[in-house]
Amino acid sequence: MDAIDKRIINQLQGGFPICESPYQLIASKLGLTETNLIERIKLLLESGLISRFAPLYHAEKMGGALTLAAIKAPEETFDTLAKIINSFPEVAHNYQRNHVLNMWFVIASDHPERVAKVIQAIEEQTGLVVYNMPKINEYFVGLKLEA
Repeated sequence: MDAIDKRIINQLQGGFPICESPYQLIASKLGLTETNLIERIKLLLESGLISRFAPLYHAEKMGGALTLAAIKAPEETFDTLAKIINSFPEVAHNYQRNHVLNMWFVIASDHPERVAKVIQAIEEQTGLVVYNMPKINEYFVGLKLEA
């Protein structure tokens, strides 16, 4: 990662403009061409230096719903269970934790009633209890990690 990549990462963490040419706007702020900016973002993703570059949506404000969920996944079937859970388009991501509830995942849908149906389907397909942990309160942390 060079100094330009660091500037790109730091700039993008501050928000992405909603306009006709957002990449051009950011590129001009950084002294780059739009093509160069897009290529550098692609290379950052391909190299694994950044894992994701995509919008974050507030599901509830858009009429949908989301929840954090977890299961007690036996180690010997962990990968198989992850594949089952990840097969649902409503599952945004899942990750392993060092805890009795060792597989955590987010379920999001544009239809609030769909969350419960996905939980039920995961329970049926895995034979495991899904622990549903819906958000009670929301706090804005504003985390920005300088590159």
